[in-house]
Amino acid sequence: MTATETTAGRTTEAATATPDATGATPHAAAALGATATLGAAAATGAGVGRRPIRPPDPVAVDRVVAAALAEDLALGDPTTDGLLEPNATATFSLLVKEPGVVCGLPLVDAVFAALDPAVVVTAAVADGDRVTAAPMEIARITGPARAILSGERTALNLLGRLSGIATLTAHCVAELEGTGATLLDTRKTTAGLRDLEKYAVRCGGGTNHRLNLGEALLVKDNHLRLAGGIAAAVARLRQSAPRLRLEVEAETLADVQTALDAGVNRILLDNMGLAEMRQAVAMIGHDVESEASGAITLDKLRGVGETGVDFVSLGALTHSARTLDVSLEVAE
Repeated sequence: MTATETTAGRTTEAATATPDATGATPHAAAALGATATLGAAAATGAGVGRRPIRPPDPVAVDRVVAAALAEDLALGDPTTDGLLEPNATATFSLLVKEPGVVCGLPLVDAVFAALDPAVVVTAAVADGDRVTAAPMEIARITGPARAILSGERTALNLLGRLSGIATLTAHCVAELEGTGATLLDTRKTTAGLRDLEKYAVRCGGGTNHRLNLGEALLVKDNHLRLAGGIAAAVARLRQSAPRLRLEVEAETLADVQTALDAGVNRILLDNMGLAEMRQAVAMIGHDVESEASGAITLDKLRGVGETGVDFVSLGALTHSARTLDVSLEVAE
């Protein structure tokens, strides 16, 4: 893979950024070993079984970066400004300090471009690539030293957060490999960061559920209580929003049958045990999609996938991912 060099947010030499959609083995322990160690001979991300990654919304990137920088630089950076001359330049190594899936390099570039367009970010990897040997340099950042130091924490916060989500997603995708189930995220995201966190899920090989409430109809337990049950809710929504796909939550096998009779597109099997879930999947068949959700942990994930469900949704991908350890150091 060629290095990617960006100045003021413009890519001068682009690298393909595509993840392994399934992982290398059926088990999460091997999820980060699927790609050869990155570095001078970094993986291109364009091999067999890989798929293109839809990039984050540039409007969301600009909005998040602007808000983060405004927060950190509300009173300026008197430490950096007092120690360094305005024309001082330096080169830094951007490091990943533990195995994981890289995600957030466009955010790193956007942070420094917003502070000084003379900063150059030269990436050695692409979002979606796996780092298996750490610490590893994933980019060189060169230019005005004041801008780089002032943007350091903002860039690292975003890179670490998104890489953590991508890494956890890759573990879960690998755990489901071979079951036929597709891993979905949820709307349980950090306020203001949804587009970016869902991008991180894509970088880890996962699939996005709804970005917002308007993309599809999803009838949950509180809706059902207030609308008079599954049949009544489905009938009303087919009238009010006939063009949207309709998914309804089912807690029991009786709920599953009612949803089937009502004519929904997908049934969400909420907090079901494995035996009951297998029965529900058998009832649903192939004409209606099935999705498992609720109280699903990594150690239970494969068993859920083996019930035959079409989708498994995990809020933990975005609300419980641990930040990946990243740092920025003056280059030797």
